[in-house]
Amino acid sequence: MGVAKINKAVNKVTKAAKPMLAPSADFPIIGIGASAGGLEALELFFNNMPARNGMAFVIIQHLAPDYTGMLPELLQRHTSMKVTQATENLKLKPNCVYIIPPNKSMHLLKGALHLFAPLEVHGLRLPIDVFFNSMAADLQQKSIGIILSGMGSDGSLGVKAIKKNGGRVLVQDPETAKFNGMPNSALKAVTADGVDAADELPARLIGLLKDLRPALTVAIIEPKNESDLNRIIILLRQQTGHDFSMYKKNTLLRRVERRMTVHQIDKLGNYVRFLQENPGEINILFKEFLIGVTGFFRDAAVWKKLADVVLPQLFSQLPDSYMLRAWVPACSTGEEVFSLAIIFKEVLEKQKEIKHVTLQIFGTDLDVDAINAARKAVFSEKMMEDVSTERIKKYFTKVTKGFRVNTDIREMVIFAQHNIIKDPPFTKLDFLFCRNMLIYMEPELQKKIMSLFHYALNSEGVLLLGNSENDNSPQKSFIPIDEKLKIYKRSGMAKKTELIDFPSSFSPKMGITFEQVKMEPTSDNMQGIVDQLLLQNYAPASVMINNKGDILYISGRTGKYLEPAAGKANMNIYSMARQGLAMPLMGAIRNALQNYQPQILRNLKVGTNGGTQLVDVTVQHIDKPASVKGAVMIIFADAGAIAASEKQNSGKNKKTKAVAELEIELQHTTEELQNTREVMQTSHEELKSINEELQSSNEELQSANEELTTSREEMQSMNEELQTVNSELQAKIGEFLQADTDMTNLLNSTDIATLFLDKQLNIRRFTDETAKLMKLRPADIGRPFTELVSTLSYPDMADDAKKVLRTLLFKEIDITTDDQRWFKVRIMPYRTHNDQIEGVVITFFDISVAKKLEQSLSDANIDQRKKREAELVIANEKLIIENKEKEKRAAALVIANKKLVLENKEKQKLAAELARVTGLLKKHKLL
Repeated sequence: MGVAKINKAVNKVTKAAKPMLAPSADFPIIGIGASAGGLEALELFFNNMPARNGMAFVIIQHLAPDYTGMLPELLQRHTSMKVTQATENLKLKPNCVYIIPPNKSMHLLKGALHLFAPLEVHGLRLPIDVFFNSMAADLQQKSIGIILSGMGSDGSLGVKAIKKNGGRVLVQDPETAKFNGMPNSALKAVTADGVDAADELPARLIGLLKDLRPALTVAIIEPKNESDLNRIIILLRQQTGHDFSMYKKNTLLRRVERRMTVHQIDKLGNYVRFLQENPGEINILFKEFLIGVTGFFRDAAVWKKLADVVLPQLFSQLPDSYMLRAWVPACSTGEEVFSLAIIFKEVLEKQKEIKHVTLQIFGTDLDVDAINAARKAVFSEKMMEDVSTERIKKYFTKVTKGFRVNTDIREMVIFAQHNIIKDPPFTKLDFLFCRNMLIYMEPELQKKIMSLFHYALNSEGVLLLGNSENDNSPQKSFIPIDEKLKIYKRSGMAKKTELIDFPSSFSPKMGITFEQVKMEPTSDNMQGIVDQLLLQNYAPASVMINNKGDILYISGRTGKYLEPAAGKANMNIYSMARQGLAMPLMGAIRNALQNYQPQILRNLKVGTNGGTQLVDVTVQHIDKPASVKGAVMIIFADAGAIAASEKQNSGKNKKTKAVAELEIELQHTTEELQNTREVMQTSHEELKSINEELQSSNEELQSANEELTTSREEMQSMNEELQTVNSELQAKIGEFLQADTDMTNLLNSTDIATLFLDKQLNIRRFTDETAKLMKLRPADIGRPFTELVSTLSYPDMADDAKKVLRTLLFKEIDITTDDQRWFKVRIMPYRTHNDQIEGVVITFFDISVAKKLEQSLSDANIDQRKKREAELVIANEKLIIENKEKEKRAAALVIANKKLVLENKEKQKLAAELARVTGLLKKHKLL
């Protein structure tokens, strides 16, 4: 998207976003989390973000406590928005960028930033999570968070808070991020509303804001929208096997709208078509519908009531050695399940008069990913905020990624994927813990589930609902224990016997692959078929195990020798071996692994259902083939049986058999004892030496641990500082590279061949035009200039270059080439910024056109001169003729002049005579 298009979209966003803004601000506030490699991502982001966008950006970055970074100055070069470092109680303004200062945690309240001194240890600070949580609480569904490049997992809990409050999350594509730790952690934590490269996120953000409108979340759903939503439910049911037809339509529409916003789809019908064409989007939408909201000890008043009143009363009614059964549907990642187990443990420790009461909790959820996370039982430090320090020390163990629930608590819990609508419920329950699940369902489905809960609970069983839920059940079914806290007790009155009409069960549609439709090839190998039949029908019972005793493969019928152990399923040979078989097997397997020799056990007395049997066992270590190397094959064979009815045999035979059996049993016991003694002696010696090594190692580790503990914070601080400095240096290097690129393009754009030589006249650099003139390649850099072959008629160029180096006076000369081109060659010294001479620069100006013009002008001047000389000759002749005519005219004029002179003399004489006569007349007064 170009900047002009983005600017148009921004104007639409500013108008469309105003009705959706939070009370704390009348413009969108965008939180951006970045760490290592984040500077490059931020530059790309703001390069593509228009300046007048109507948004305020708050950047949270990992900074060293005592280091003043250059991020505001560096970012200011990539945007015309004002970039400033945040201060206490700073009111946010649109079209501005704010950056967290070093050694501070930052919060948002009513459109203003507030700074706090961090309480966490330097290496454990999560500033992005802190600000995102604050922003989610302040802006609610208007909060928008962006995660860019960075190491670690900071921001993953913050984006969870944003999504929990209905906000939006954008994440940089991990494949484009310099460090993908933070983007990957964010994508694992939530379903992002957009995953793009950093330079594409501005367009995604603007489109997201433009589509933030309450178009489909009105209370009354239009018939057209309801029809389209039903079609979406059908598509989900076909692909996932889960039915959402009895969930609240407004809730589903809000989740659908989120996905429509991500893909910038404006109509619900178009989104239905999009789902049909993109099956992967159906799985993402299914994840959106599963709203996982949980936490340790939520609503402290509820847990206090359970610990002080409800559980003690329930325990007082239980007999000794009773197993309490509890069910937590929609348990999400299991925090509330473990909270219940901890409360049970604490109450049981106080109720000392109750003996051997145990708890079994079934935690179920529709989301298989949430169940897998719950089974790991590892929670980050942020998730443990509501757990007291005493409980953390007592019930949790510190691990790399946070805290793991201790084994005694985990053993109380069984997690399983379960759909409460279609799967059979857990029954004979004493406690049912269902919080914030019914609020997403229609009243009809709520009523049916409440009936299911009534059926699943024992008489006097306890039901706990969420504070926002309505029990939607008759008062006769459940009796309130604390109606405010939504704690109920099942009434003893039996409900009407009727079938609960839940939606039908659907199986997810499975795509048929080519491999599934291929026919199984028939075998023409008769020997292989016969060998297979013999193995199936006549081969002895056997198992293959690994070196830990886990069963890898079972052949034949092994039921007479092995049986499943009670409790949790366990496919280990030592747990499944029948009575009398486990101990001998243990020694034989150990010997086989150590000695690589077959171990044969004969006449082992093994218990059966109602009697005993004699069994021969062969234990063989497997060395070939490589795929099963290191495994152990155990082969069972019957050696005889001792029936329970042998009491009717004669006394003598009975006594003889009994003595023989006792002798065999004694022999086996002696062998087992000897094996055990040998193992104990070996283990004792090993443990003794190991103990000595451990003691010395422990002392070294203690001192090393103290040193590491003291230097850990310093190392963490230095690492963050180095990351920041490294980012800024990389930015500077980028500027230098850009300047170098600009210079290269400038030289190439002039079309002037330029050659740079060092003091030894070795080639340092050249332009593209030089390569055309002298046939240079990049591999020639570093070669002596004198080895070059060129078409220039300039044999003294190397000598002139040396002369320039010696005299520091430039040299300029016109030369020609073999193809009759002319170049003006200028050789000048190469000076550094501190006026040091590091070589010469030779430039070649192509003057071929000028030379041709000069020759043309010279030729034209010669022709013009000859023409002018001829014209001058002709003009001279004409002048001579004209002069002769003028001479003739002059002679005629001389003659005419003479005549005029004569005439003038005559006229003078007449005038004189006239004057004399006139005088005489005047004298005689005749005139």
